[in-house]
Amino acid sequence: MTWDSGEGGQAGRPLRWARAEGGSSRGREVLVVGAYFADLVFRDLSRPVRPGTEVFAGALDLLPGGAFTPAMAMHRLGHDVLWATDFGTDLFSAQVLAAARAEGLDESGFRHHPVPLRSVTVALSLPADRAMVSYQDPVVAPSAAPPSLATLLREHRPALLMLPQLHHGADVRDALRVARQLGTQVFMDCQDVPATLDTPTVREVLAEVDVFAPNADEALRLTGAGTVDEALDLLAGLAGTVLVKRGGDGASAVRGGKRYDIAAVPVDVVDTTGAGDCFNAGFLHAHLAGRQLPDCLAAAVACGAAAATGPGSGQAPDLAGLRRWLDRVPHR
Repeated sequence: MTWDSGEGGQAGRPLRWARAEGGSSRGREVLVVGAYFADLVFRDLSRPVRPGTEVFAGALDLLPGGAFTPAMAMHRLGHDVLWATDFGTDLFSAQVLAAARAEGLDESGFRHHPVPLRSVTVALSLPADRAMVSYQDPVVAPSAAPPSLATLLREHRPALLMLPQLHHGADVRDALRVARQLGTQVFMDCQDVPATLDTPTVREVLAEVDVFAPNADEALRLTGAGTVDEALDLLAGLAGTVLVKRGGDGASAVRGGKRYDIAAVPVDVVDTTGAGDCFNAGFLHAHLAGRQLPDCLAAAVACGAAAATGPGSGQAPDLAGLRRWLDRVPHR
């Protein structure tokens, strides 16, 4: 099973990248909105990390992360991507900006600030998972406030909006309603955001999301369910399509009351940092090509597995790489 491109939409709102209402030109294919992060990834830890102890790592990498990863991964798969983000004068901003330029990402969505704007994650990488500690400088004066999500949507009129983490609040809900008016499909990851389905506006926001993609732990925390299957059922009643990334157990998805499961690709894991974002990119690559849900899941686990074979997201595949990895996907 291989593909490079295709036409047609999935169940739900149709894809309308080539031409918008009234015959005017559609804007960007993919709009990614989110902060950069510089990932300090410690690998090959000699023992578990506990308070009061010092643990030596066998390897250390400084890698671009945060919203850089989905933007880069989609770009490698041949998509027109605009990444809306902020950079400062600090060395972490410079490191990720240099990586974005090396990948050939469009810089027109970048805002440059005359002050440091540090966004850093320390990842303690273990074979099955990782623990992370993050820090982010706020955008403050003399810098101007970043444009709102609704403003970005109206300006760029994307076919697809990618939000790398769960956002909620009345402004987000209203912005996603603008997306619906524009015919923009909305993809939202979860990340370890301190929110539940009882947090105000979370249910309303998810009702405006076309594809919601938490991992298993995030789905359990968000829903309060006792099992991943229960969490999947709860979330399927809110978002159009729900994906749950289950690590070594593969992935599950529900759309229109139908559930699909796929096994993981066996690999020698080097680092799982960024693998979830690459999973998302694989799914959306197939989704934008009009593929059915099982094929979208296959592309997702292929890209996630590829990313796990190296530190950070550096092993995110291009189209040729995706074709090779698809041959390794166990179907069921």
